[in-house]
Amino acid sequence: MAASVASAIRSALLTADPRAKAMAARAVARDWRLGRLGFAFDAEMPDRPARPERPELLLPKHMPKRRKGGSERGRIALWHALAHIEFVAIDLALDMAGRFGAGMERGFVGDFLAVAADEAMHFALIERRLRTLGSHYGALPAHDGLWDAALETRHDVAARLAIVPMVLEARGLDVTPAMIERLRAMGDEPGVRLLERILDDEINHVRIGANHFTAVCASRGEEVNETWNLLITRHFRAGLKGPFNDSARAAAGLPRPTEHALA
Repeated sequence: MAASVASAIRSALLTADPRAKAMAARAVARDWRLGRLGFAFDAEMPDRPARPERPELLLPKHMPKRRKGGSERGRIALWHALAHIEFVAIDLALDMAGRFGAGMERGFVGDFLAVAADEAMHFALIERRLRTLGSHYGALPAHDGLWDAALETRHDVAARLAIVPMVLEARGLDVTPAMIERLRAMGDEPGVRLLERILDDEINHVRIGANHFTAVCASRGEEVNETWNLLITRHFRAGLKGPFNDSARAAAGLPRPTEHALA
């Protein structure tokens, strides 16, 4: 009998070593795609995934400020922060598939396992970039607030879709172009190409989230824009902060935020 997709996802979530987690996420996505995992949800998802001993995780208010200059130290801090975002994004995508897949169709599970595999690839590429700069993931402290959205929305797939892909990942669409220009100004063309590749993938990830959110709203007889903005005010009380990358957001199929959803 084939192993269940839920048990495979749970195992990946409980893998602490960063490289091993990335490999486990890609393996789950591959095994699902090849029909090696059963569409069964016989294993509970952990409230929190396993984490390595390093990086030290700090509350957002305790995180050191990153310098905006082009120093080597500043570049390392930038790439380390991006590595941590991608590392947590692996778990967010895995948890989406494992926690909510039983109430959704097979395509939902496949979509978010594919997202998890992409995030694992992004993490591996950024970690490699860190090593070319003489550093590694875990060398600096990291933000401990990124999993809060998963805990806040663990009860409802619509809330999870509204906040994780359609707010948190969508924020990457807004800020990445400026980072690309910053790296280009420093002459970091390999870094520019890497972030351009990640940006293209993230537009697709946000589109996947928006499409499934639209489907959930349709099944519940709810209006998409109104429901999204309501869920933001309920579960993302910090509010959305501009400026927004309107063209990337439109390409991803995002609704427009209302005044009540803005910071």
